[in-house]
Amino acid sequence: MPAETSQTLDRGLRLLGLLAAAPDGLTVTEAATRLDVPRTVAYRLVSTLEQHALLRRDGRGRLHVGLGVLHLASAVQPVLRDLAAPVLRSLAEAVGCTAHLTVAEGEEALALAVVEPSWTDFHVGYRIGSRHPLGQGAAGRAILLGRDRDPERAPWCATSGELQAGARGLAAPVLGVDGLEASVGIVTLGDLDAGRVGPRVVDAAREVAERLRAD
Repeated sequence: MPAETSQTLDRGLRLLGLLAAAPDGLTVTEAATRLDVPRTVAYRLVSTLEQHALLRRDGRGRLHVGLGVLHLASAVQPVLRDLAAPVLRSLAEAVGCTAHLTVAEGEEALALAVVEPSWTDFHVGYRIGSRHPLGQGAAGRAILLGRDRDPERAPWCATSGELQAGARGLAAPVLGVDGLEASVGIVTLGDLDAGRVGPRVVDAAREVAERLRAD
């Protein structure tokens, strides 16, 4: 027997999903049409979400995801860090490189968790909270790779000197976690054997995804 659900809550969550996928926003009429509900129902949903800052209207009256969603998202970040930390630690110690978990935030890549190896004489310092465009650096490119999922391409992205002179990076997308675009990667100075390190990074990204799905 299927579990009982709230139709109103379901519609509200679906509306937020529609808005998240609509960079130019939606009108109330468009939202009602896509939800397949009367305009009066759509107006009630909009009003409720607006009161909680989960939805906002622009100067043209079009609907967008509101800033209140950022507060909810920020509460998830410590959970992501805690779940990923053991995997990043194992990866950093195994390959002798700084390991990191990076998430997409808009069109930027945000470093959410960083673990440095304990046994190396030198390693790259990578600050939690660092941001860069998704199209620049291995971590961001891996997130874009996760969107494309071309089976003809390597399952990781490697870059050299894109974010820091002399630094080399390699990252793989975290796949199969609803609502999350992320990558696991490493960064180092000097030579990087992608054939050796790449599969380890892919395995680490897969393990992070498994931990997140099981949580």
